[in-house]
Amino acid sequence: MADPAGDPPPEVDFSTFQKLDIRSGVVVSAEPFPEARKPSIKLQIDFGPRLGIRQSSAQLTRHYSPQSLVGKEVLAVVNFPPRGIAGFSSQVLVLGLIAADDPGDVVLVGPGRQGTQGWRLG
Repeated sequence: MADPAGDPPPEVDFSTFQKLDIRSGVVVSAEPFPEARKPSIKLQIDFGPRLGIRQSSAQLTRHYSPQSLVGKEVLAVVNFPPRGIAGFSSQVLVLGLIAADDPGDVVLVGPGRQGTQGWRLG
């Protein structure tokens, strides 16, 4: 990942972007993740009938409580391999905007409209 405060990342071919499967999902449950090295929340996200429910660990504690995340629509990369975090398998990468001067300041990115569960970003 590029440093939010640093130089922009190198240009990539459009085909590289097309390899990412970024989908809209709805958070169905969220709980604190005290075992993680950095303050995080465990999420269960429903991406609709085709992909089902996937789990993720996200560093969102600055602006979100677990309760405030339930029912929220988010965007996530769903085709990265699972990543082990403190014994937890994070299956998707939830997308957020990161403050240039504070990597712990993350704001979620979402579709901006209800009813897009499972839709692909393109």
